[in-house]
Amino acid sequence: MGRLFDGPWPIVIIIIVALLLFAAPKLPAMARSLGQSMRIIKSEVKEMKNDGKPEAKDGDPVEGKIVNHPQSRPQNGDATGGTGSADGTDVPPSNRV
Repeated sequence: MGRLFDGPWPIVIIIIVALLLFAAPKLPAMARSLGQSMRIIKSEVKEMKNDGKPEAKDGDPVEGKIVNHPQSRPQNGDATGGTGSADGTDVPPSNRV
């Protein structure tokens, strides 16, 4: 009996089997919380790397920033679903006929 606990591997295997038997219903919640913790750590590390850099100015392009150009707006009668009326004035979606 003394030889069973001589090395660390039999103890590790017994602990893993006990966890699977008794904590199986809680494993998905533990994995979810571990994933959330990893995301938080990743975002904090990214923030620490960007901490010393100057912030972007209003005119600088920023990843994920949407820039609206007049050419990209749908025109009246477009197949893309323009919201204007026949005389060229914009009509809010709630007042369409």
